[in-house]
Amino acid sequence: MNKLYSDDSLALHTDLYQINMAETYWNDGIHDKKAVFELFFRKLPFGNGYAVFAGLEKAISYLKNFRFSDSDIRYLQDLGYKEDFLSYLKNLTFTGSVKSMREGEVVFGNVPLMRVEAPLAQAQLIETALLNIINYQTLIATKASRIKQVVGDQTAMEFGTRRAQEMDAAIWGTRAAFIGGFSSTSNVRAGKLFGIPVSGTHAHALVQAYRDEYTAFRKYAERHKDCVFLVDTYDTLRSGVPAAIAVAKELGDKINFIGIRLDSGDLAYLSKEARRMLDEAGFKNTKIIASNDLDEYTIINLKAQGAAIDIWGIGTKLITAYDQAALGAVYKLVSIEAENGEMLDTIKISGNPEKVSTPGLKKVYRIVNKSSGKSEGDYIAMEDENPSEEERLKMFDPVHTYISKFVTNFDAIELHHPIFADGELVYEEPQLADIQKSLEENLGLLWEEYKRALHPEKYPVDLSLKCWENKMKNIEEVKQKIEEKINRSR
Repeated sequence: MNKLYSDDSLALHTDLYQINMAETYWNDGIHDKKAVFELFFRKLPFGNGYAVFAGLEKAISYLKNFRFSDSDIRYLQDLGYKEDFLSYLKNLTFTGSVKSMREGEVVFGNVPLMRVEAPLAQAQLIETALLNIINYQTLIATKASRIKQVVGDQTAMEFGTRRAQEMDAAIWGTRAAFIGGFSSTSNVRAGKLFGIPVSGTHAHALVQAYRDEYTAFRKYAERHKDCVFLVDTYDTLRSGVPAAIAVAKELGDKINFIGIRLDSGDLAYLSKEARRMLDEAGFKNTKIIASNDLDEYTIINLKAQGAAIDIWGIGTKLITAYDQAALGAVYKLVSIEAENGEMLDTIKISGNPEKVSTPGLKKVYRIVNKSSGKSEGDYIAMEDENPSEEERLKMFDPVHTYISKFVTNFDAIELHHPIFADGELVYEEPQLADIQKSLEENLGLLWEEYKRALHPEKYPVDLSLKCWENKMKNIEEVKQKIEEKINRSR
């Protein structure tokens, strides 16, 4: 970069139109009006039956440290913003309230993940960064969980740093992958920052440097007690595996012959043959690790072919969310303060029905059947409703309203938790391992049909009758206003 700023902040990590809108609000004197925005996505990624919420830790850090630095203000001045507005920005910090899902929660389309209540200009300025954080980390955590569902009880390791879209994506993608169920990472810095176990072997370059697999493995073992040898540099079955076995036999208890890694070729065939060779040599506990552009589809096929693979190293297709570039989360205004201090519903209407927002102050519940211990669906209700008070709860599809059911003997678990209250952090952030464990527990609430990798059953996301009627009322009011305006102009 041509310029480096010692006081650089993340306040300018936003789209220009956010600052333009904030200036418009400020100029009109409505910048401090209370506004409520919801962050959500519309469609589940990867054709999956659920998503995994991630990114809250970084979002908390961003909001805690939200402020414009002196160099930010000077840059905005150079762009032509006026001094009176810049004076406002110079002293601005986040003073709003946030409710959010916890990281590791299983989430679904059109369910608010996060609710921001803040002065209008503040809530607008933080939109881009929050979407940037939540979109990426939720996408990677979902991909990781999807792969882990296929891997099952076997180990999955994150190997994606070199293929990630830059350093921040690698670091935070690694954290998201761990939330999604991965056991370790090859990224040493991520291990240091987040306490994630680190794992790794060696590259083909080691073998090439010594020009001989036996010598390379021997030299590596002289320095490293825990040994996993990469056996496919030249010829996996005729050279690599025999060399690994020879070194392991010669050094005996001086090393822990943990495993071999296969990184190319027909992984199903090679793994079965390598397993046979290791077993015959007496190394029945030595693991076979596979890598090489793996994803859930390849793993499903390898398992179907009886591949003798114990541990899976996943890189490119995890860290880049290879088959879906973006989650598509949005941030919509659902309520704003009126002149009299009351909160007014707001709605966005679209020619695309799936893009019509759900207005008003709302809460999100997971309805869990006490008898089965499984979720009946998510239930979005107005702020003043409490489904726990209902003995017989009606749940219906908000689009195809004839699809309905009544639920009794249930728990209504509220999914939003206070994170910030009037600018103060009130949430105690859990340990990363506890977040991973909570995902396992949350997945346990879902029937297996919602978790299968191919063509999962659609999970119910329903509106309360009051919430649905409020949405219909707001749609009609907007349509009526437009008709009246058109009629007056004739």
